[in-house]
Amino acid sequence: MILSLILNGKPIKEEVSPDLLLIDFVRSHGCYSVKRGCETSNCGLCTVFMNGKPVLSCSMLAMRADGSRIDTLEGLQEEAKEFGAFIADQGAEQCGFCNPGTIMNAIALFRENPDPSDDEIKEYLAGNLCRCSGYEGQLRGIKAFLQYKKEGSK
Repeated sequence: MILSLILNGKPIKEEVSPDLLLIDFVRSHGCYSVKRGCETSNCGLCTVFMNGKPVLSCSMLAMRADGSRIDTLEGLQEEAKEFGAFIADQGAEQCGFCNPGTIMNAIALFRENPDPSDDEIKEYLAGNLCRCSGYEGQLRGIKAFLQYKKEGSK
């Protein structure tokens, strides 16, 4: 099957097997921020954006992305850079394994809801596995970033 999509702004047209998962496709193209964690679509480590919306690439066949734009953290460096510092400042990147998925879902949150409540932030964090920090650092980092953005827009 021929898969045609745009990965991080680069058009790709390639023969793929019908059972190839999207996670394996993006990783084969150097997008190593997309990780396997649970194999059950519960950890968020494989999050990518498909046409601007977060999807779990470990549970999606690559061919379902045919004709789509796929963005990984590698393609969102400018958007992610500023926020990543807030996560680090709160000590929420202890091992760093969960950071790409957390940052991808935080970017989705910022795009969809620029003024979320604590419960809405926790809802976005709920699908992200973190074995080290207990999520409080991520929550504090997101809140600090949102406050910073509010103060900067005044």
